[in-house]
Amino acid sequence: MNKKAMPVRRFAIASAIATGALLFAAPGATGADAPNPKARVAFQACAACHSDKAGVTRLGPSLAGIFGKPAAQAKGFRYSPALAKAKLRWDRKTLDAFIANPKAVVPGNRMSYPGVSDPAKRAAIIDYMQGLR
Repeated sequence: MNKKAMPVRRFAIASAIATGALLFAAPGATGADAPNPKARVAFQACAACHSDKAGVTRLGPSLAGIFGKPAAQAKGFRYSPALAKAKLRWDRKTLDAFIANPKAVVPGNRMSYPGVSDPAKRAAIIDYMQGLR
C-alpha cells in the first residue's frame, strides 16, 4: 500500500469505528431508556396494525410519541368521528382502559381489536408506548 493512501485508510477506519460507537450509544438504545424485552413482546399485540416508528401508518396510526398527547392527532390518518370527538389524552389510565376494551371507552371507533384482558400485559404495552419517541 502506498504511503499517501495510509492516512485516508486510517481516517476511514476511525470514522467507521466512531460512527458505530455513536449508534450503539444513541439515547434510547441502551441503558435506562432501553425498552423492556417483555414490553416489546407485549406490544406485538398492537404491531399488526400500529407501527412503533414515528410517521409510519399501517391499518392504524403510528403509536410513537402519543403518550401524554391528545388522541386522534397523527397527521395523515383518518380517525373515526367518534375518536376524533372523544377529547382523550393518552395517559396511563386512559390507555389502560382503551387497550382493555376500545369499544367501551370510545363507542363507534373503527378499531376492531377486542382488547387485552390481562392487566400485566396492558401495563407492559403502555410501558413500551411510553418509551416510544
